[in-house]
Amino acid sequence: MPTILNPYLGFRDTAREAMTFYQSVFGGDLQLSTFGDFHASEDPAEADKIMHGMLTSEKGFVLMGSDTPDSMDYSAGSSISISLSGDDEAELRGYYEKLSGDGGTVTVPMEPAPWGDIFGMCTDKFGVAWLVNVNAAQVNAAQAGPAS
Repeated sequence: MPTILNPYLGFRDTAREAMTFYQSVFGGDLQLSTFGDFHASEDPAEADKIMHGMLTSEKGFVLMGSDTPDSMDYSAGSSISISLSGDDEAELRGYYEKLSGDGGTVTVPMEPAPWGDIFGMCTDKFGVAWLVNVNAAQVNAAQAGPAS
């Protein structure tokens, strides 16, 4: 198996809701384990909090997340952005719209960027920043129309 990079997001008491939301955006299989499942906290109030969540989409995305225990410091979304990029403009716009809607905010609208791609930035309702980029080659091919 090759080495892979998986974003791992920390939340404060909203991991179940956040990971379920990301499943509604990306589809796929969501696995959630609580602190109680593994007897990993002495605090009964943390028994139902998510110790580990993993979303694996049909496209091969893997996104992980968990609730930060009350005994640990937590600062929402302060030092991470997640980037989505590819050739399928409709797919990427769909992700962008879902992530920026329903309590999210648009930082940069999805539009042509100075480097030729279509690009947008948003923050979802959980405070996670997202960058979405449609590669220029796909944009230019779509504008040119079918080959003669």
